[in-house]
Amino acid sequence: MSIRTFSNVERAQVITESLPYIRRYNNKIIVVKYGGNAMVDDRLKDQVMEDIALLHLIGVKVVLVHGGGPEINETMARLGKKAEFVNGLRVTDKETIDIVQMVLAGKIGKDLVSRLEGKGASAIGLSGVDGHLITAVCKDPQLGYVGKVTKVNIVPVLDLLEKGYVPVISTLGFGEDGHAYNINGDTAAAYVAGALHAERLIMLTDIAGLLKDKDDPSTLIPEISVPEAKKLMEDGTVSGGMIPKIDCCITAIQAGVKKVIIMDGRISHSILMELLTDEGAGTMVTGGEQ
Repeated sequence: MSIRTFSNVERAQVITESLPYIRRYNNKIIVVKYGGNAMVDDRLKDQVMEDIALLHLIGVKVVLVHGGGPEINETMARLGKKAEFVNGLRVTDKETIDIVQMVLAGKIGKDLVSRLEGKGASAIGLSGVDGHLITAVCKDPQLGYVGKVTKVNIVPVLDLLEKGYVPVISTLGFGEDGHAYNINGDTAAAYVAGALHAERLIMLTDIAGLLKDKDDPSTLIPEISVPEAKKLMEDGTVSGGMIPKIDCCITAIQAGVKKVIIMDGRISHSILMELLTDEGAGTMVTGGEQ
């Protein structure tokens, strides 16, 4: 199969057609939640960083919130510790929270900052512990150091944005009991985006978006309001692992985010497709009538 090449005129046309979108998002805040299985491929990871760097360079204020479950599991296995989950949440004892901090704030956070810097964006990594960015309390004693968000101090993020940096946030929380807490990545992103009153929260996942039939990608719902999403949860259309994601979308919208996008982070340059083209990608969650 031959690969089509584009002429310079066609390339210029594509750039010109993106101009209204560049104007729309210039100086606006976009929060990107990145994690899980969407992070495991280095080639795709570089493309996501290219998208974020490009948005940064054209004047969009991008905040990157990341998780890293697969890498945490891998590190725990190497250290001879078995990962345990209850209702999809990692059981986090003292040893595990040390590993989570090491992997998220250390390995993954610094790797993403390095990749962004390599693409021409200025980036600084911080965790939810830094500057008491995310304050949390114990969510459930049986889960150990898994946190429930109680407060967000968004000042450190705003300071970095004002100085022209991409904040890269690891999903850890500060506990007033002196402990760090493991925070669900989608939940952390929702609270951070809400505190920022972000124009968009983009949640990169390993599925196409919200489906009427979870086994049929052709049943993708391109746009849905909060009331409609609640009805789909009530009637069982939205089930399993999609329920907490939709809950996070609702949390973000109710906290002040204008729109939330759930989309497949494994598709090349999906962020640019969503923000800078008519086509878009994934499912857009909007407020609707409350």
